[in-house]
Amino acid sequence: MRAFVVDRYGTDRVVPTVIADPTIGGADVLVRVHAASINPLDTMTRAGEFKRLIKRRPPFVLGHDLAGVVTEVGAEVRDIAVGDEVYSRPRDSNIGTFAEYLAVDREDVALKPRSLTFEEASAVPLVSLAAWQILVERAQVQPGQKVLVHAGAGGLGSTLIQLAKHLGATVATTCNAGTADLVRTLGSDIVIDHRAENFAEVISDYDLVIDSVGGDNLQRSLTVLRKGGLAIGVAGPPDAAFAHQVGAPRPLALVMHLLSRRVRRRAERLGVTYEFFFMRASGAQLRELAALYDSGALRPVLDRTFAFDQTPEAMAYVEQRRPTAGKVVVSMGLPGTG
Repeated sequence: MRAFVVDRYGTDRVVPTVIADPTIGGADVLVRVHAASINPLDTMTRAGEFKRLIKRRPPFVLGHDLAGVVTEVGAEVRDIAVGDEVYSRPRDSNIGTFAEYLAVDREDVALKPRSLTFEEASAVPLVSLAAWQILVERAQVQPGQKVLVHAGAGGLGSTLIQLAKHLGATVATTCNAGTADLVRTLGSDIVIDHRAENFAEVISDYDLVIDSVGGDNLQRSLTVLRKGGLAIGVAGPPDAAFAHQVGAPRPLALVMHLLSRRVRRRAERLGVTYEFFFMRASGAQLRELAALYDSGALRPVLDRTFAFDQTPEAMAYVEQRRPTAGKVVVSMGLPGTG
């Protein structure tokens, strides 16, 4: 099968190649990939940022999101059948969606939302799981609470805005002037042009901030929280809880703890909390999210679609920070009911 692989860490490329079709285990399903989406996590993985945590020996296939059709099921699989249209964010030890086929653990797969095309469905697994795990699991957002979402026009930001509104929150977001109308249509109540305004001077007493920028932006985010509020960092720095989540060896866990010490201390002085976030795969949560997409509570936001053969160009497009709204997708161009 055709695939795009990382042949060595630290390069700025993914390499087209032909590799053997995957074989499946008893708890796996084999998916014929119809579309996959590009995430910043792909660039970070290719650069080797997680190589001490997640052991992958190059060459390995890149890609963290997919939508496609099941062509084979393992002997232990009962609730997914050949021909089912599915979507998935495979677990970290089993990425590889930039390929024609991928064997995925049944626990990481769900039937794709019926209302979405394969391209749309491939854009949402990682960002929708992240949004669910941040807002529902970790922050337990309640109606009437106030949530600040940074970079609201991006793939994650646009999903966070929609889900926070669905949960009954008042939502503020930062974006550029060109995407202000978009984030308003997604449900943002307060829109702040990050190039023209300092958000820390515009809003205050927020219950939750989700920061995907890091650095000074994260430090200023702490100041808009009420006492007892929570800042969740997606861009880092990592903390000890993340080290535990990924099973980091003790020396590396200590390094992560030290990396986040400055922001944690600042948060403590302000009477708020900082936590780092890294999503995990979950087919069960994707099933719940599929219902939200089919009901219209959530909708995907796509910036551009590339052909599968243009996967390197799609990655370059994302890395140049050119997307102005939503996700970038690569499509196999296969027929299907999606």
